[in-house]
Amino acid sequence: MTASREQIVSSAERVFDHRGFAASGMDDLTAAAGVSTRTLYKHVGNKTGLVVAVLKARTSRFFAHCQAASVDELFVRLEEWVEAEGSRGCLFLRAHGEAGESTPEIAEEVAGYRGRLRSMIARIVGEDLGDDITVGEDDATVTQILVLFEGTTSTASYLGTAAVTSAREAAAILMNDARGRR
Repeated sequence: MTASREQIVSSAERVFDHRGFAASGMDDLTAAAGVSTRTLYKHVGNKTGLVVAVLKARTSRFFAHCQAASVDELFVRLEEWVEAEGSRGCLFLRAHGEAGESTPEIAEEVAGYRGRLRSMIARIVGEDLGDDITVGEDDATVTQILVLFEGTTSTASYLGTAAVTSAREAAAILMNDARGRR
């Protein structure tokens, strides 16, 4: 990405995160980026292209930050994310809620993020339990940690990092229970 594209995507992410996707007009987005409408369109094509670029950039940053070797460490990383980024709920859930399936490019990006999140959690749970869990298996512990993680992302919007602390404690109970069943 060129500096202008990075600037556009980064500023748009903040605008979308604070105002929502539908409520953010092109004037708001160009003003936040400090670029002309023509420059914005040159770099991202249109608003849908900008939303997809924002989701791709967020995915990249999020997964780079949330690399973990254990479930406990995963929730530590989530707490760091919430402290650094703030929390207004899951940006991907909000993008999907506003665009739904009516915008296939956005739906595809959201589905990709969700699949990658489940795969990451499956890997972490497997490493933590000493098992080789593959995505597609109906492993209750993976699903429970995924639901806890996603729920925490939403709950942190009004409880802050206290939500992550509680989720981390609940995850420890789930993992201890899973170890006891093995």
